[in-house]
Amino acid sequence: MPPKTVTTTSKYPEKPITLIVPFSAGGGMDLLARAMEKTATTNLGQPLIILNKPGGGGTIGWNELAGVAPDGYTIGISGVDLILQSLYGSTKYNYPTALEPIVQITSSPYVMVIQADQPWKNVDDLIGYARQHPGEIKIGNSGVGSVAHVLGEMLAHTAGVTLESVPFRGGSEALTALLGGHIQATFTSPATIKDHIKNGTLRVIAVPSEQRLTEPIFANMPTFKEQGLDIVFSNWMGVAVPKEMPIEVKNKLADGLKAIILDPEFKNKLENIGLQVDYLPPKEAQQKWVEDSQKLSKIVQETGILDKFKEQRNKSN
Repeated sequence: MPPKTVTTTSKYPEKPITLIVPFSAGGGMDLLARAMEKTATTNLGQPLIILNKPGGGGTIGWNELAGVAPDGYTIGISGVDLILQSLYGSTKYNYPTALEPIVQITSSPYVMVIQADQPWKNVDDLIGYARQHPGEIKIGNSGVGSVAHVLGEMLAHTAGVTLESVPFRGGSEALTALLGGHIQATFTSPATIKDHIKNGTLRVIAVPSEQRLTEPIFANMPTFKEQGLDIVFSNWMGVAVPKEMPIEVKNKLADGLKAIILDPEFKNKLENIGLQVDYLPPKEAQQKWVEDSQKLSKIVQETGILDKFKEQRNKSN
């Protein structure tokens, strides 16, 4: 593959910047991107053009991002899924080496959610049902090998039960399937279910974090650890760019994104959808990638997720 070439200018940015969202509209990454879009022109100097590229657990969008010229005019929303997909060894690019983080924007645990009219009041109830009806409970996720898939497999492994994993092209599609009764549970971002919790159609039964969420609407929802299961993992989201971006472009982009993230209007929009700002600059965000890669490598091997991923890939090919 020939090296990427890019012509730089001190006037960057001189035109709108495309922001790739590697999951479907309505999911957590998409909501984050739409919030960024609102103040981009003021803080970055040019508008952001949102481009949804769902599919493959994020790989379709990240493959496109990794293949573009590193000129600062195509960037992408990143998340823990980016680290995970590279661990499975079936991606076109090794994302941690083909891409680099320019900022972390937010971090929060996913939540395990079911329809409000289900009889299970807590995780113990659901596990008890799963023991009596192996494979009957279907847990949706945003793609084979995604964070939501990993959490579902962690639950099955830790509790010693059989749960059927059902992949979709994004979290919003899994949520639609849950609302329609086609699956019984899913792990998703708090941002995507806030309205459903308010109107009583969905109910959170567990949070995979050390502490309960602080936002009032979620504050009474117990952690897995409170319910006797050692399942702890937080998702983060940020912005990644192709490697080899000129330093002057990278610095301007990092400064502009930081201005968006610290803008009070943006912070309020994030809080309104159930997310909190957890900003990290490029160097610290890169360290987070390294730490999570090590942690997730251990998880996917110990729980058998790596083998299940390969098995499901073979079935779909």
